Amino acid sequence: MAVSTAHADEHLAHGEGPLHEQYEDIDQQNESYIVGMWAFLVTEVMFFGALFVTYVLYRSRYQHDFYVAHLETNTLLGGINTTVLLMSSFTMALAVRAAMLKQRTHVIAGLIPTLLGACTFLVIKYFEYSEKFEHHHYPGPSFIPPPGSARGGSQIFFSMYFGMTGLHGIHILIGIIAIGTLIYLWYRQRPIVTEDYVPTEMVGLYWHFVDLVWVFLFPLYYLIPK
Repeated sequence: MAVSTAHADEHLAHGEGPLHEQYEDIDQQNESYIVGMWAFLVTEVMFFGALFVTYVLYRSRYQHDFYVAHLETNTLLGGINTTVLLMSSFTMALAVRAAMLKQRTHVIAGLIPTLLGACTFLVIKYFEYSEKFEHHHYPGPSFIPPPGSARGGSQIFFSMYFGMTGLHGIHILIGIIAIGTLIYLWYRQRPIVTEDYVPTEMVGLYWHFVDLVWVFLFPLYYLIPK
C-alpha cells in the first residue's frame, strides 16, 4: 500500500497526473478552478449586462424603428439556432455527468454532438448575416433602412444586432476550440481530464453561459412585439 502511494506521488510529481505542481492537493486545485471560472463568468455577465442596458435604452427611444427593423430578422433560423443551442447544453450536461463517473466513451459521445451543435449555430448565423448584407442592412454609408423605418433608429438596431450577436458568435467560436480540445484530451485519455472531472465541468459552465446569453438575445432581436 505504501509502495502504491509512493508510486502515485511520483507519478503526480512528474506532471503526469491531474495535479499541477503549484497546488498542494487536488481539492485546492479544483477550488482555484471553480473560483477562477465563476470570477470570469461574473465579468462576462457585467460585459453583456451593459450591452443589454444599452439595448433597452435605445429600444425605448426608437420603439417603432426597432419593431420595423426586427421584421428583417429570420425568426425561423433564429428559432432553429435556439433549439440547437438548447440541445447542445443538454448533451454537454450529459458529458459532464459522464466525466464525474469516469465514463470516457459517454463523455466523448456527449461532447461530439455539442461540438456539432456549436458549428451548426455558426453556419446558420453565416446565412443570416449574408441575408442582411445582401439587403444592405449593415451599418455604414451604404445602409438601406427597411421600409417604414427611419434611417437613424433602424441603423442603431442593426448596429446592436451585429455587435451583440457577433460577440456571442466569438464566444461560440471559443467554445468550439475548448470543446474540441476537451474531446482530444479525453480521446487520448490524458489524466488531466480522466482523473479529474472539474476541467470538463468548467467547459460545461462556460457553454451553458453562452447558451443562456442567446436565450436572451433571441427574443430581444427576433420576437419584438408590435
